[in-house]
Amino acid sequence: MVTTLIRLTVAVSLLITTGCATVKAPAAAPSPSPSHARESPTPITETTRTRPNIVFVLTDDLSDDLLPYLPNVLALQKDGASFANYTVTDSLCCPSRASILTGRYPHNTGIVKNNGSDGGFRLFHSRAEEKSTFATDLHAAGYRTAFYGKYMNEYFPRITFGGGTPYVPPGWDEWAAGGDAYDGFNYELNENGKVRTYGSRPQDYLTDVLSAKAQRFITASAAAGRPFMLEVATYTPHLPYVPAPRDAHGFPGLTSPKNSAYDTVPEDAPPWLAGHPPLPAWLKKHIDDSFRKRVQSIQSVDLMVSELRATLTRAGVADDTLVVFSSDNGYHMGEHRLNPGKMTAFESDIKVPLIAAGPGIPAGLVVDEPVENIDLRPTFAQLAGAPVAAQIDGRSVTGLLNGTTPAEADGWRTAALIEHSDPATDPKDPDYNQDSENVPPSYDALRTRAFTYVEYVDGSREYYDHRSDPDQMLNLASGLDPERVTELREALRALNTCAGATACGTAGRSIR
Repeated sequence: MVTTLIRLTVAVSLLITTGCATVKAPAAAPSPSPSHARESPTPITETTRTRPNIVFVLTDDLSDDLLPYLPNVLALQKDGASFANYTVTDSLCCPSRASILTGRYPHNTGIVKNNGSDGGFRLFHSRAEEKSTFATDLHAAGYRTAFYGKYMNEYFPRITFGGGTPYVPPGWDEWAAGGDAYDGFNYELNENGKVRTYGSRPQDYLTDVLSAKAQRFITASAAAGRPFMLEVATYTPHLPYVPAPRDAHGFPGLTSPKNSAYDTVPEDAPPWLAGHPPLPAWLKKHIDDSFRKRVQSIQSVDLMVSELRATLTRAGVADDTLVVFSSDNGYHMGEHRLNPGKMTAFESDIKVPLIAAGPGIPAGLVVDEPVENIDLRPTFAQLAGAPVAAQIDGRSVTGLLNGTTPAEADGWRTAALIEHSDPATDPKDPDYNQDSENVPPSYDALRTRAFTYVEYVDGSREYYDHRSDPDQMLNLASGLDPERVTELREALRALNTCAGATACGTAGRSIR
C-alpha cells in the first residue's frame, strides 16, 4: 500500500510539474459511438498503473449550509482539500452539468437553460457535445468508466434517438441513468441500454440503489486491475427533498440557518429584487420545514460517501483513488427575501462545496484560488495522463491540490465567470418557479475572492465586497469610480466571450 501511494504521488507530481506529455498514456482511441459505449478500453501499460482511480460524487442543489450535517463528507474534507472559492458557471442544473462534462462555459456549450431550444440534454446531444467530455477522455486513456444517477435535464431512460435500444452516451462502460426521478421512488433507469423499473419499497430508494451499483463497480474494477473513473450523480437534495424512509423523522425541530440576509433586501438592490415584501409567516415555516427535509434527504448521500470509501478500502485501492465531492449549484432559502430556489449570483447559489482527497493531497489543505466547475474535466484528464482537449475553457487544478500556487507569469485566474440566461418559465422544468419575481433576469457576473460584480440585461448592476459584507447586504455599484466600472466591464466582456484555456485564462487574470 505504501509503495503504491509513493508511486501515485510521484505520478501526480510529474503531471503537475511537466504536463501530460511527459507521461506516456495509452494510444488514444476514438470516442466511442453510442452503440459502442461499452467497448473494451485501451490495454493497460506499466505507466497506467500509477494513475489514480477517480470517484466523483455530484449532488443536486446542495448548498454550503448543508455541510455541517454531513459528517462523512467532513471527514473526507479533513483527509484532503477543500476549495474556499469554488463556484459554478451557472446556478442551474443543466448548464452547470454541461460545463462539468465538457470543461466549457455555457456561452460555448450553448446550454443555457434546462430544456427547450436553448438548453437541456436534447440540445446538448444535437450539438455533439457528448463526443468530447471527461468520460471520452478517460475511456480513451484506458480507464473503466461508469455513470450512475442524474445525467442532464431532458434525458430520459427510454430515449433512443432512432436507435434500436435506449441511448447510452459515448465514453461510459457502465451506465445507469434516470429521468424524472426526483421523488426517489417509482422511477426508471436505463441500465446499459435496458430500462428497469423500480418501485416504492425502502430498498428502491434511489440514492441507495446508486450507491450499491457504485460499490459493485469499484469492487469489479479493482479486481480487474484496471484504473477506473466513477461518477455518482444523486438527485438529492433537489425538490421535493425526499429522504430515505429510515431518515424521514430525523432532526426534529431543526430550522433553517438565518444570517443577516434572511428576509432582508440588500441596500440599493437591483429593480428585480428591490420591491420584495417581507416573507409571510407561512413561507418562513415552509422554509424551516424544507430545510429540515433537505438535511434528512442528504443523510443517504453522506452514508453513500462512507460506503464508497469503505469499499475502496476493502478492494485495496483506497490509497490509489481520488475521491471528489461537489454539487451542480447552490440553493437559497429566504435569503434576500427570496422563495427557495437558485439562479441568482448570490453566494448561496453560485458557491458550492468542492472537496477532494487522495494520493498526493495534503490533509486539511484549503485552496483559496478561484476555481470553477470547468476545471474538473482538465483535472481528471491530466491525472489520467490523457490529452487535454484544445476547446476546454478550464484548467487542471492538480498543482493546487499539491499545495502549489502557479507562478505569476502563468498565474491562476483571479476572477470566475458566472452566466445566467433567462428564467425557468416552463412548468415542465423541475426548476420552474411560478413566482417570476423570485427569478433574476439574464446576467453575467465576475466573482473574485474580494467581490462579486453583476451586470443584468436591463442595465442594472451589483457590486458586493465579500470581506466587509459577506452576506451581500450593501450594493456598492452606484458608488464605484467610472474608471473601475470600465475596468470591470472590460474584464467581464473578455470572459463572457472567451473560448479555450489560453484566452479564458488570460481573461480570468485581467481583474482584481
